[in-house]
Amino acid sequence: MARYRGPVCRLCRRSGEKLYLKGEKCFTDKCPFEKRPYPPGQHGPTKKSVKLSIYGQQLREKQKVKWMYGMLEAQFKRFFRIAQSMPGNTGENFLSLLERRLDNVVFRAGFAKSRRQARQFVRHGHVRVNGHKVDIPSYLVKPGDIVEVAEDFKNNVELKGALEMNRPSPSWLKVDKENLKAEVLRVPQRDDITHPINERLIVEFYSR
Repeated sequence: MARYRGPVCRLCRRSGEKLYLKGEKCFTDKCPFEKRPYPPGQHGPTKKSVKLSIYGQQLREKQKVKWMYGMLEAQFKRFFRIAQSMPGNTGENFLSLLERRLDNVVFRAGFAKSRRQARQFVRHGHVRVNGHKVDIPSYLVKPGDIVEVAEDFKNNVELKGALEMNRPSPSWLKVDKENLKAEVLRVPQRDDITHPINERLIVEFYSR
């Protein structure tokens, strides 16, 4: 599956806010966004702020969320179309689908420093769902599923580093960090997403 392989810190600078794409580094003074919180480019920071058009606001929000979850446009749009076909609020359905991705669950459970690293763990076969190996990052978990780290991977240095960050887990997951397991208690709701996201702008962008 294709994925973005370029420098991720410039994505935070482009979106104008920290997206926490580098894991532990994002919480230290070494984070490039702390030193250069302006868009990348040869001209550096501009003195005059440019007011975005409505389309520009919609595009920037869409790009921001796409980068956050580490997806490319085709897959991101496919998830949106699935959300459109579901009953209820399209924007909330869309965010719920993104949260239910297996790579995101591994990240939310604290088993990886970033979604990018979580994706790598899944692709390399280090994650089990209900006792079976699942190496598809976009796999959608459902209530009752048990997501756990493979036995032969539990002593991995990167995994231990992620656990040492001791990030709080969301209420829709019951995490057992001692046994490296996480149970999906329910479908994630809009209130479970704390990062500032305006899903209405994304709905408007794809509904043009």
